[in-house]
Amino acid sequence: MRRENMNLYDKLLSISWPFLLLITMTACVGFVSLYSAAGGSLEPWAGKQMMRFVIGMCGLIITAMIDIRIWMKFAYVIFGFVVVLLIYVDIKGHTSMGAQRWIDLGFLQLQPSEPMKIAIVLALARFFHGATAEDVKNPFFLIVPLGILALPVLLVMLQPDLGTAISLIAAAGAMFFLAGVSYWMFLVVAGAGIAAMPVLWHLLHDYQKKRVMIFLDPESDPLGAGYHITQSKIALGSGGVFGKGFLHGTQSHLNFLPEKQTDFIFTLFTEEWGLVGGLALFALLGLIIAYGYIMAFRCQNQFGRLLVAGIIVNFSLYIFINTGMVMGLLPVVGVPLALVSHGGTVMLSVLFGFGLLMSAHVHRDVKFSRRGLDVV
Repeated sequence: MRRENMNLYDKLLSISWPFLLLITMTACVGFVSLYSAAGGSLEPWAGKQMMRFVIGMCGLIITAMIDIRIWMKFAYVIFGFVVVLLIYVDIKGHTSMGAQRWIDLGFLQLQPSEPMKIAIVLALARFFHGATAEDVKNPFFLIVPLGILALPVLLVMLQPDLGTAISLIAAAGAMFFLAGVSYWMFLVVAGAGIAAMPVLWHLLHDYQKKRVMIFLDPESDPLGAGYHITQSKIALGSGGVFGKGFLHGTQSHLNFLPEKQTDFIFTLFTEEWGLVGGLALFALLGLIIAYGYIMAFRCQNQFGRLLVAGIIVNFSLYIFINTGMVMGLLPVVGVPLALVSHGGTVMLSVLFGFGLLMSAHVHRDVKFSRRGLDVV
């Protein structure tokens, strides 16, 4: 079957339903955890999260039905639109807890930095699709993609949001690697970054510097800046092998654990379900990642391969940073656990990304030239 000529029914059959089942199972872990975080109630978190998930899954399927060439055609438009949202946030955005990161839509607090994680992958996949092996080895050729990265990173840092900025840089770095950029260029960038650390440290806000210092020595301020990570470690350890049981987590239900519905939801889950529950959740997340890379390898066009791999890398960063943060292995930077933590923008952005992934999978046999959208 030529996938560029598939009808709607054929496309629905081509969707990887086992992959969507894994996503749904992971989201259900979040629903259960949010229900527990509220003391056994759907309000105020679990009910809203379920509604957003249903909306997001509908959007995922619709996105998957759209020809991958259309997404490629409008990649730069989508990126530019999200950049405009970031500029608007920096000028008139809603401020909360000292950060200006949201656009108040009434029914949703939109955080444009989250869809930017998908938009930058889309834009870089579009750019590198048209690149040859010789192109990516030319440092001057990389000026444009570096500009695509630098603009949103600068806008996000102005909010300020160090965690998201790091995620954008890491995801873009993975895209450069997947596109075939020479290793020596990464070494040069890494060396420049290390050399610039004194200047970057000076530019950090005081609370950001405090987070780094607390990461290095959590016991230096256990009741202040180190309170979050100290309570998180206590909750993780108290869960033991099998946990304290559903709705019986003491650290969370006695309100010792902060931000239990967002950044520290993994801690709440493992306190109640223990090491076994934590490993089971990691297994689900790992299957999603493995399944995604398999779909990337099966794509017959460069744009699809880069897009799918970039989206999976972005999803992996949510997991790596969040779980590393709550375990004390990384500084606390406010990155949620995708599909599990409460948050409408993150949920909808991640599911949109998976919709693009699924579009690439459904149209995986479509081949088009590097310089255009012509089918070959």
